[in-house]
Amino acid sequence: MDIILGIDIGGSTTKVVGLDGNGNPLSMLRVRAEDQLTSLFGALGNYLASNGLTLQDVRQVVLTGVGASYLDGDIYGLPTYRVDEFSASGAGALALSGQERAVVATMGTGTAFLLAEKDGGVQHLCGSGIGGGTLGGLCHKLVGMERFGQIKKLALGGDLSQVDLTIRDITKNPTKTLDPTLTAANFGNLAEDATCADVAAGVVNLVLQAIGTMTVLACRCCDTKTVVLTGSMTTLDQVKPNFENFERLYGIHYIIPDNATFATAIGAALCSLRQTAAD
Repeated sequence: MDIILGIDIGGSTTKVVGLDGNGNPLSMLRVRAEDQLTSLFGALGNYLASNGLTLQDVRQVVLTGVGASYLDGDIYGLPTYRVDEFSASGAGALALSGQERAVVATMGTGTAFLLAEKDGGVQHLCGSGIGGGTLGGLCHKLVGMERFGQIKKLALGGDLSQVDLTIRDITKNPTKTLDPTLTAANFGNLAEDATCADVAAGVVNLVLQAIGTMTVLACRCCDTKTVVLTGSMTTLDQVKPNFENFERLYGIHYIIPDNATFATAIGAALCSLRQTAAD
């Protein structure tokens, strides 16, 4: 075999994707990253073993993500390349969504906002410290949970009316363009008897709505109405209804492509393939 491995070493997870010589994804693996280097080598070994591969089956390794800066040289003697995270995220988002131009929101530990253009490269617009790290930190303090999977499950049983203040809570005659059920203030109506599930749902809502608001501003800055969402947080059940609200309010088209969690790892490998073809 002749596989290109794209590895995204993030602040909290490491993602590994194998591509064939034509750029087609073969299989994917995601592991939690307590320590970036340990996670990298553990994830690589796990990926090879899970797929019945050896080092001889790998043509090259392509690293990206914040953790890539902690490693110098080649991995296990394999040709090892590095692609900056923004270029990888933009390339992966466009490839997975089939778009030629879009704002990309990479919803990881924090959130980066990019303008990705098929022929114009990737521009970093801005970044936010609000993301999965916010979700985990607040839920750890408020409900005693920080694992993403636990929070996802808990929040599904929550009641937002016990936490958030809505537009209909503050006015009888809302503006016609605003749905009365929309949030007026996150955690603005926190009940004394709110359960842990209610609070977790409120934290999820806060994080997603903060990111959604920033995508609207990014679109207006770049004169586009297409947003591609990527990163681990796209797997939250609340993502779709939240961004459907933003779509109705602002006319923006939100795309959550298949394998959005692995967009940056896929993009890194694709960038390397394109560079090799150009050379």
